[in-house]
Order: sequence, then C-alpha cells, then structure tokens
Amino acid sequence: MRNAVFYSILIILFLFEGIHPAQGKQRQMEALDRGVVAVQTDNGVFISWRLSGNEKGVAFNVYKNGKLFKTVSAKDATNLMDKAGKLTDKYVVKAVSKGKEGTGSKEVSPWAKDFLTLQLNRPQGGVTPPNITYNRAKKPAVKEEFPNGQEYTYVPGDCSVGDLDGDGEYEIIVKWNPSNQVDNSFSGITGPVYLDAYKLNGKQLWRINLGKNIRAGSHYTQFMVYDFDGDGRAELICKTAPGTIDGKGKKLFLGSDDPDRDWRDLSMNYKTCGYILEGPEYLTIFSGTTGGELHTIPYEVKRGEVSYWGDSYGNRVDRFLACVAYLDGVRPSVVMCRGYYAKTTLVAYDFINGKLVKRWEHISDIKGEGTYGQGNHNLAVADVDGDGCDEIIYGSCAINNDGTLLYRTGLGHGDAMHVANLDPDRPGYQVWEVHEEKEAWQTYGYEMHDARTGEILWGGPTKGDNGRGLAADIDPNHRGFEMWSSGAPGVYNCKGEKISDNKPGISFRIYWDGDLQDEILNGTNLSKWNGNKAVTIHKFPGAMHCNGSKRTPNVSADLFGDWREEIVFYDANDPSKLRIYTTTIPTKHRLYTLMHDPVYRLGIAWQNVGYNQPPHLGFYIGDGLKNIPWPNMYTPK
Repeated sequence: MRNAVFYSILIILFLFEGIHPAQGKQRQMEALDRGVVAVQTDNGVFISWRLSGNEKGVAFNVYKNGKLFKTVSAKDATNLMDKAGKLTDKYVVKAVSKGKEGTGSKEVSPWAKDFLTLQLNRPQGGVTPPNITYNRAKKPAVKEEFPNGQEYTYVPGDCSVGDLDGDGEYEIIVKWNPSNQVDNSFSGITGPVYLDAYKLNGKQLWRINLGKNIRAGSHYTQFMVYDFDGDGRAELICKTAPGTIDGKGKKLFLGSDDPDRDWRDLSMNYKTCGYILEGPEYLTIFSGTTGGELHTIPYEVKRGEVSYWGDSYGNRVDRFLACVAYLDGVRPSVVMCRGYYAKTTLVAYDFINGKLVKRWEHISDIKGEGTYGQGNHNLAVADVDGDGCDEIIYGSCAINNDGTLLYRTGLGHGDAMHVANLDPDRPGYQVWEVHEEKEAWQTYGYEMHDARTGEILWGGPTKGDNGRGLAADIDPNHRGFEMWSSGAPGVYNCKGEKISDNKPGISFRIYWDGDLQDEILNGTNLSKWNGNKAVTIHKFPGAMHCNGSKRTPNVSADLFGDWREEIVFYDANDPSKLRIYTTTIPTKHRLYTLMHDPVYRLGIAWQNVGYNQPPHLGFYIGDGLKNIPWPNMYTPK
C-alpha cells in the first residue's frame, strides 16, 4: 500500500513536471557589486547598499575610515544614517554570512548633493539636406519647407543600463535624439541617431552611429541591452542599416550592399520626404565592451507591401517594438517586433557561439485573427501561465514562449499598459490597459484583464481615444494597485471601484520615500497620494525630463543602493550632462535589489521602447516583505 502511494506521488510529480517543464530551473541574472552610495544631507551622511537576490540571511558590517562603524543584522534594512558623517569620510560595506566576513565593497565618499552628474560627449548638431515636413496630426495639417536644409541639435533621450564590462557596476547607454526627430506619421528628414555607453565615472566606452538610413523617432530604434550569451557582460541589439557605424568605426553592410548609399526619400514631395521605405534592413548585436559589431543578419520581417501594416504612405510599416524574455526559463532571448495596427510580427533570437540564431517567428497578417491589430506602443514580459517561461504581453494579446498565440481580447491598439499582480486576491498577473480604437472605447476604453487568459475583469467606456493610463499601488487603504487614465472619470482600486474623482499625474511610478507604496513621478515632480489627491513631496530643480508631453525620465531603475529606485534626468541648462538622483530617506524595509526580480529587470530592458512605461515588480509588496518570493537564480562568473 505504501509503495502504491509512493509511485502514485511519483506519477503526479512527473505529470506536473511535464506541464511545467521550466519550473525549478535557475535563471541567469547579473552578478552585481555592493552598489554602495553615500550622500551628504542636513542630518548627516545617508549610506545605502545593495542586497542581492541570493543573499537571504546575510548581515553586514559598515566601516568608516577603516574602522567598524556599525553592524547591520540580517533582518535590518540596507541603509543607515551617520549623523556625524562628513564629505571627507570614506565608507566600505562587507557582507557577513554564517559569521564569516566577506570581501569589502568599493570605498566610497559622500556626494555633496542627492544626484551624481555624468558628463556626456554631446554630439555636434548638423544640417539636413533640403526637405519638407508635413505634420498630419495638426488640423489642418501643416507643411514647412527647408530649402537650405534644417538645422538640428541633440539632447539625451531614452537610456538603458547593463553591466557592459563585467565589473558588477551598471553602465548607462544613452540614445541621442536629434531635435528634428519625428513621429512616423510626419514626413521630413532627421539627423542621425547615436547610441553612447558611459561608465558611472563618466568614461565613454563607445559610440554607435546608426547612420542616415535609420530615421529618428520614438518608434524606430528600440535597443535591447542584456547579457545574451551568459559571459557576465551585456551586449546591445538594435535595428541597423547599410552605413551604420559601430563603436570601432566600422561601417556595416552585408554582401554586396553599398554602405554609403542613401536610401532616404530626398524629394520635396511633402507626403513622402524623409521616409526610408526601400533598401536593406539589418539586425545587429554589438559588443557591450567595445561597441563593435558581433553579428549582423537581415532584419525580419521585411517591409513588403506597405499597406499591409495599416496605411498607404509608410507610417505603420516602421512601428517597431522589442523585448528580452526567458523563453526557455533559463537564458535570455531577444524578441524583435514589427507592426501592431494591422499586420503584426514577432521574431525571437538566441545569441549562441557569436551568432544570432532564430528561435521562432510569429506572423499575423489576417484581420480578426491572431495578434493582427492587437498591439500597443509598448509591451511587457512575464511568466503569465506559470510554466517558468516568459510570455510577451503585446497589448490586447499575448504570445506564448513558443511563439504561438496565447489569447487576444479583440480590443485593439492602445498607448499604455501595465502588467503586475494588480489584484493580490487573484492568482498570477493582471493587465491594466487603455485603448485607442473606436470599437474598443465604446465599451472598454480602459479595462483590467487576466494576463493568462485575456478575460476582461472590469472596465468602462470613454468618449474617445484614451491616450494615457497608469497603475501603481498608491493607497494603503485599498489592497492592491490603483489605476487611472486620461479618459476615465477617476481613480479606481483593483476591484474596479472608484475611490476618488481626483486623478494624479499619468506618467511614471517610483519607489522613493521608504514605505511600500509607489510615489508618482510626473516630469520632474514627485508626489504622494494622500487618499484623495497627489501632494508634491520632492522636486528636481535644474533637471529636465525627456519625450516631450510624455514627461518621462531618461530612465528609472534600481541602479545602486538599497531597493529604492534611481531617477535619471538630463541637465536642463546643459544637455551634455545627465543627473542620476537617489533617495536619502531612510527606510525600515529590507528587500533585495529589484534588478534580481525577473519581471522588473526585463521591464528595465523594455523601458526605452515606444511610449515608455515604468517597470513593475513581479510580486506584490503592499502586504509587507515577510513572505515575498526570492529569485531562483545563478550569476555568470
């Protein structure tokens, strides 16, 4: 009898493993250093450091000027205040595991302010060839001619982060936008796009010039920074073209392609000037250490007939998205996407033995079927079906880890989306999404649906295109996340109950003040929800957000220090500088670095994509941190 029970249990376990093949496997994550930061404040020196996702039960010794200053137990938060601290003091943090003290962190001195200034190498501006711009968005549409060319300058745009050289510290990758960048729906010639890499001490590692055959705008260049081959150093992947110049000064081309040929429409036809609808398209992976080309392949999927993508003049054919996903549950893959208004395509690659190797492709080109017309200006990645492998949430649809359709809601395109455990009373993840299509907003201009099945949980109609939406846990009086949007009449809790008629800003969320709720970041204003309205708690004088009316930071992420997030803006008076802001507010909560939570880390990778959205954790922390999941991870040497 006991043997029968034993074998029955084995059979059940076997079947369970068959359903969930990747569960229990370790994910490759970054080997990060201690990330110690110290900042001079009115109350002394605030010191903060990183707890890794594989350091459960680790205590710390903090040294000041070579002498033991304080011991922090394995239950205490990884920050403290040195009330007698001065700018001349030096701090080192050492982990203590099972009574044994480990190697010390880098020695740090306090910052004089709550931000680190990063001096950049700002590209010189230039002048385009003669051209004409046509702004279709204005009513009536506006034409502007530049018979002698159009001048342009540069400001830092979207950024990403990765450990490019394997030293355990993040580097920042900056996308330089020319001032004449355009939305795909507008004609006009733009300046080239540059991608720069900088260490936190300001050293420039490399510059990639995407060249004249890559247009500038938020929908064209989505760049993925991640360690794709598991060697401990991140690479960069993005769309390129003949004439792209890598970080070593080499022009890219394949076969007999001419790297100097200009594929732009240089005519003075106001409808088509500046578009690039002919010529080769590539996908390139670059070395994070040197910026040099590692491998280039033809870009899939090709343009084909422009009208298949949703218009006749070349706007929607060049709507790109991208993400990183653990499609096998262990190693990261890159997924490059084209189209979302009509024809929709996703292609997944692994980086193996120095080559980009296609894993799968998904193509939906029949109206009403698959992912056709269901994409957003952004995406998200999470294991929504619990099999240990990641799915891509593309808006009103989701793609399984094998490239097949998981579901479609049929509600069509939207501008904003958030994926998290929005309702902690429900298992798994939920999606908060706002919609643009008339067929959707008449019934669900905003809605929350189940991330695994697409089941609509609640929502409501809007009077038109609902262009903005945010989800964040801002109210401790309501368990779960709160949600609001530009087209909805108030703030809702995760059950769909309106809790306020007043709406805060609809841009980014951030962890800043030390409690377990989100703060609201709108441009350079940081606010706290008081139950009925948002109250400003911090401003960032002298800083400037990017992405125009979207009012987003260049990037927000847990870059160093404890689990609270850093905010990166550029200097409003000097666009050649970035400012990396960190909180100096003590917290009593102990949490490992957010970058070791896969959902959050992949959110940082896709944050620069399309209409930027903030990252979310893969688990709910509003109930406290006692029973949070710890990552099952390994770090490359």
